Amino acid sequence: MSPRQWLEKLVAFDTTTRNSNLELIEFIQHWLSQQNIPSWLAYNPEHTKANLFATIADQHGNTQGGVVLSGHTDVVPVDGQNWHTPPFELTERDGKLYGRGSADMKGFIAVALALVPEWLQNRPKRPIHLAFSFDEEVGCVGVSFMLDELQKRGIQPEGCVVGEPTSMQVIIAHKGINLYRCCVHGKAAHSSLTPQGCNAIEHAARLICHIRDMADRMKAQGPYDHLYDVPFTTLTTNQIQGGIASNILPEQCEFVYEFRNLPGMSPANIQSHIEDYVRSDLLPRMQTEYAQARVDITSTAQAPALEADEQAAITQLVRALTSDTQQRKVAFATEAGHFQHIGIPTVVCGPGSIEQAHKPDEFIEISQMQACEQFLRKLALAL
Repeated sequence: MSPRQWLEKLVAFDTTTRNSNLELIEFIQHWLSQQNIPSWLAYNPEHTKANLFATIADQHGNTQGGVVLSGHTDVVPVDGQNWHTPPFELTERDGKLYGRGSADMKGFIAVALALVPEWLQNRPKRPIHLAFSFDEEVGCVGVSFMLDELQKRGIQPEGCVVGEPTSMQVIIAHKGINLYRCCVHGKAAHSSLTPQGCNAIEHAARLICHIRDMADRMKAQGPYDHLYDVPFTTLTTNQIQGGIASNILPEQCEFVYEFRNLPGMSPANIQSHIEDYVRSDLLPRMQTEYAQARVDITSTAQAPALEADEQAAITQLVRALTSDTQQRKVAFATEAGHFQHIGIPTVVCGPGSIEQAHKPDEFIEISQMQACEQFLRKLALAL
């Protein structure tokens, strides 16, 4: 199948993160087995989703070393968006291919799969690995199951290219992302009898304001890296809910916050400042009103920052193949930091524009698919 045909197949699978991706993964695995390419799956604990890892051996049958081509199979929802084309049907118009996930990032996966028969006919000098993950869109939580299995199996690739949409430009660094859920537990009371209760929303607001104060300090004082469009670490509260009636002091308030740290900044240190405030300031104030008051904070997702080594072979190779020497860093997170964290040098480079990601009428330009095809062909030859 051509890259376009592959993309048409992949877009037709509704792999919105709330759904299973098994139908898509099993379709790819069955096709790979028909090409006599071995693969294995790494599931989530519920076995409702899976990562796929496959290896195209080199000219001598070796499977160690080589380069990983990494992409995620999940997509963001289309709910409430005003689409002018069917989101899960590929539509071509004016040199663009429309469909959810076309840019982010089934376009890259489609090109890689389309080239597999060529790589089988003309085996590369180093292995090529395909790594397709789940649940990237909710904090890169799926890929860790695959990388754990990778280490257990003793597979040691020499480099990785994560094909997120970068307009085929080389990205050498991105921020980390850290997501937390906070539940503030107070005591309900009639709103006319406020001394008898402990208002969870108001105390949650104190913590939210503390997180905002931390964000303001980061913005004002740094540290900075001006190669990023947002050159400092950011902290934000993005969801909140609490209370059951307008005349009842809320017993509970729950909110979600995140911070996106620059490489080199310790996420643990940032989080410890938040927890220190809860322990030393917020909880004592709450417990003067209600002795059993508590604050529960749980981590829901973490993706480490990426800072590629310019001297790494994969960085130099991708730069040479794209003729791109400019240093670029981005605020959005990818799975690249996870690969780097287990010792696999990684860069980000893929077709399509991040500006199209997550939007209605998401598209990828056909010229970008063609550029990616040329890049991956040259990559296989260069190996």
